[in-house]
Amino acid sequence: MEKELIMVRYGELSTKGKNRNDFINLLADNIRRMLKKFTKLTYEVRRDHTYIHLHGEDYEEISKVLKDVSGASSFSLVYKVKNDIEEMKQACLNLCLEENKKTFKVKARRADKVFPMVSDEINRAIASHILKNSDYKVDVHNPDVLVSLIVRQNETYIFTSEVKGAGGYPLGIAGKGLMMMSGGIDSPVACQLMMKRGIKMECIHFASPPYTSQAVITKITDLLKVLSKYQGQIKLYIVPFTKLQEEIYKHAKESYAITIMRRMMYRIATIVAKRSNCLVIANGESIGQVASQTLKSMLEIENVTNLPVIRPLAIFDKVDIIKISRDIGTYDISIRPYEDCCTIFDPKNPTTQPRKETIDKIEESFNYMELVEECCNNLEVIKVDEEYSSSEENFDNYL
Repeated sequence: MEKELIMVRYGELSTKGKNRNDFINLLADNIRRMLKKFTKLTYEVRRDHTYIHLHGEDYEEISKVLKDVSGASSFSLVYKVKNDIEEMKQACLNLCLEENKKTFKVKARRADKVFPMVSDEINRAIASHILKNSDYKVDVHNPDVLVSLIVRQNETYIFTSEVKGAGGYPLGIAGKGLMMMSGGIDSPVACQLMMKRGIKMECIHFASPPYTSQAVITKITDLLKVLSKYQGQIKLYIVPFTKLQEEIYKHAKESYAITIMRRMMYRIATIVAKRSNCLVIANGESIGQVASQTLKSMLEIENVTNLPVIRPLAIFDKVDIIKISRDIGTYDISIRPYEDCCTIFDPKNPTTQPRKETIDKIEESFNYMELVEECCNNLEVIKVDEEYSSSEENFDNYL
């Protein structure tokens, strides 16, 4: 019995029609990229599963990486035997003895209909062998061990466990998006959810030194280091926002400052997105969470861009967002006490129902487009991956 295969299931990808192969092949490419440090692995890409041949590589270490690959629904360590019922019976018994549990169920599937026994006959033969040679009992409803077999043309694959994968679509299948990354709890979660739907993400952050500290940039890059395990290298655009933000607060009523500031951010994000071929803008907004996230505010803020704006967390409860943040490993970084440009100038009574006439009057009072273009022409670009060092010297130019 060879312990040398990982079987990767497609889940949602199996519902695809004519372009199913595009999804499967991209998923296989992403798996190879994410597992590139395991140099002995070889791959067998099929329409129903992808098989990874271990050739002695450590399954436990591979599984830590594989579970974060978007597009993979689940995977199992598979044991391969010949299409011989006696070998199949003994292999299943050995696996049950290794598990050392109390109840079991056998579930066989014949992918190769030439095999002389039908699935139910296989189930009965293997179950009888396990019952005669162990203390196991059968439980067809809630077994401690589910022994699964797939009978193929040349061999039978057997497994007893299934590891949940990231699900969703293969990264990059839907193009690129630009995430407005604040450094709080919400935007990293939104970014990971976008990746899970097959969108490769770049990020933009609006920085206002000296009002915001360089520690905020370190915080952002530390967040992206965590998120890079889901997609690899992430490009970060750091926008020098101080001059424009000061002008906003000179000309805008305090209650409208956040509204105008968010509109400027969308204008800048739109320019950056189009330059880098991003198809959508995304953020971590949740309806009603703050003044700029009421439906009326979203309407007046968003109408400055002609790109789609996606809010993955729009209807999420904060408790649920925090749970996902903990699950993906960004929470402890997100709660570091460093403020971004939205919170450092936080007005006491921001409007929740901004009026277009007032917005137009404020924006007509100063030459904001010149300042927007200046921001876009002077932004810093950082490429972050898991090996990135968030040291202060990386930001000398930015400061």
